[in-house]
Amino acid sequence: MDNKAMFKIGYGLYILTAKDGEKDNGCVINTAIQVTSTPNRISVTVNKQNYTHDMIMKTGVFNVSILSEKATFDVFKHFGFQSGRDVDKFADYKDATRSENGLYYVTGDTNAYISGKVINTLDLGTHTMFIADVTDAEVLADVPTTSYDYYQKNIKPKPEAPKKVTGYVCKICGYIYEGDPLPEDFICPICKHGAADFEKIEK
Repeated sequence: MDNKAMFKIGYGLYILTAKDGEKDNGCVINTAIQVTSTPNRISVTVNKQNYTHDMIMKTGVFNVSILSEKATFDVFKHFGFQSGRDVDKFADYKDATRSENGLYYVTGDTNAYISGKVINTLDLGTHTMFIADVTDAEVLADVPTTSYDYYQKNIKPKPEAPKKVTGYVCKICGYIYEGDPLPEDFICPICKHGAADFEKIEK
C-alpha cells in the first residue's frame, strides 16, 4: 500500500467504481476524504439514486480513481452523463485495470487509486456516506489532482460565444429582420408596422 496516495484526495473529482455480480459500474463524485491515518480509512459520499450506490450497499467494496489534471472531458462524459442502469460503462472502455479486490480503477486519467472495504454507513438524507478501511492504494502518476475549480476553468468545454445579430429591429414589437438593407416596403410579420418603424442594429 502506497500511503502517498492519501495525499491525492480531499479536494478533487473522482471516479467511484463498484461491481455487482458480472456488472461493473462507475460514476463521478466530488467527496472523498481521509478519515484516519492509523488505520488508513476514507469516506465517500454518494447519491442514493446512483446505481453505484446500490452496488456498494450490496457488496461493501469500492475503488476510488483520483482524476488528475490530465483528465479529458470525455472521461467526465463517460462516467458522469449516463446511467449505469442503462449501459455497461466498461464494455468498451479500454482505460481500466482491475485491482486486487476485483474492481476496476481508471488508469490514464488518474494520478492514484484507493480501494475501500466499507465498515460503516451514515444516512445523509439524499446521500449515503460510506466509511471504509483502505485495503489497497497506489500512486499512478505525479500529476496534480483535478479540483472542481480546475475542471470548470480548464476541462469543461467553454460555451460558444453568442452569435452576433445583424440587421434591423422593429421598435414596436422587437422583431428582428436579419439582412441589409431593409426593403423600403417591408412589413413586420408580427405587428404589421412598416420599415419606418425599424432601426438598424448596431454591431
